[in-house]
Amino acid sequence: MAGILYLCATPIGNLEDMTFRAVRVLQEVDLIAAEDTRNSIKLLNHFEIKTPMTSYHEYNKFEKGEKLVEKLRDGTNIALITDAGTPGISDPGEELVRMCYEAGIEVTSLPGACACVTALTLSGLSTRRFAFEAFLPTEKKERQKVLNELKDETRTTILYEAPHRLVRTLNLLLAQLGNRRLTVCRELTKKHETAFATTLEEAYAYYEEHAPKGECVLVLEGRSRQDIESEEQAKWEEMPLEDHMEHYEKQGINRKEAMKKVALDRGISKRDVYQALLEK
Repeated sequence: MAGILYLCATPIGNLEDMTFRAVRVLQEVDLIAAEDTRNSIKLLNHFEIKTPMTSYHEYNKFEKGEKLVEKLRDGTNIALITDAGTPGISDPGEELVRMCYEAGIEVTSLPGACACVTALTLSGLSTRRFAFEAFLPTEKKERQKVLNELKDETRTTILYEAPHRLVRTLNLLLAQLGNRRLTVCRELTKKHETAFATTLEEAYAYYEEHAPKGECVLVLEGRSRQDIESEEQAKWEEMPLEDHMEHYEKQGINRKEAMKKVALDRGISKRDVYQALLEK
């Protein structure tokens, strides 16, 4: 029989966040694939786990992934761990999971620590709907595309950032998205854990004066639908009525339906649109 790939969450700070199940599985599997074996050996030693390790990270994920899949096919049970948190979240583990499914290998995930969800629950912002963006792209054009998408994102958005790039990222978000409520979470689950509930503007000013330390999770308020609708309505109201009608008629929409859409866009009745067009 083929082996099973276990995705084992590891602590993001406090070692007590390790689950009993994760410890047991790491003890029982045949092999542990770790993002950084030098870092993970400290965790394994703490919990007296003697299972052999092998490295699996961003720079060998394809070549090593194929080798791990072969071992799984041969019946080896493998646990995948990342340096901290849940494998597959902003992590090369997602590639190994894909390869396993393509090979018909069973995958199971052991729930545990995850920085993005921990920060979200600490943020004081809406948790009903949220979007996870991880790190903003380093390439300028790709980063701008993401920022453009975030302008009208109504869900709470979670981003990761390194301390040395935090001020630049806050400045970018403020310039592109406008001032929003924000919670900056640092040192999650550690002794000096902080959740700084503030705004983009205030956070930018603060961290320009106080150099941040430790990895940060930014939890950003989504844009209100009311603001988006008001902006859309203002845009249409500035457009001449004939141009507004033409906008829909050019799409092949008949005049009657176009009038309905124009009325909806402008927040007026279809009769008002009809009357205004007659007066032109």
